[in-house]
Amino acid sequence: MQEMELIGVRVELPSNVPIVVLREKSDDRRILPIFIGGPEATAIAFALDGVEPPRPLTHDLIVMLLEDLTVTLERVLVTELRDSVFFAELHLRAPDGVHVVSCRPSDAIAVAVRTGAPVFASDEVLADAGHVEATEVTEVEPDDVVEQFREFIESVDPDDFAS
Repeated sequence: MQEMELIGVRVELPSNVPIVVLREKSDDRRILPIFIGGPEATAIAFALDGVEPPRPLTHDLIVMLLEDLTVTLERVLVTELRDSVFFAELHLRAPDGVHVVSCRPSDAIAVAVRTGAPVFASDEVLADAGHVEATEVTEVEPDDVVEQFREFIESVDPDDFAS
């Protein structure tokens, strides 16, 4: 298990699909890109930018519930990659002990960024999907990433998320 740092949310071109980018904190510094949905990308970007919505978003509500129930998010773990789908767990500490809840990595990261909880990835996931990126590619200016994401948000149609 390796601790990761959240680099940010990017838009994969030319498909305009959002991805969350994690980078290994150890010397290997492997990048772990995870394709996510638009609403989750927005939730993560809002939290990273410190945007306070007029009403709580779903992930804000989750954090409020955890706080009200005196439960803390100890860590997020990206556990596996199966059939091109990532899986994650929330490791929660409650008054009655530790609880592990399976969830999507995007939701787990959206909650973690709001609580300051660390994010980890299993060694197997990093072996399967992690890669070392060239320095010039990983050293993207945060303003450029935010601008790319804003362009994505402006181009999104609510019908894109209809089932």
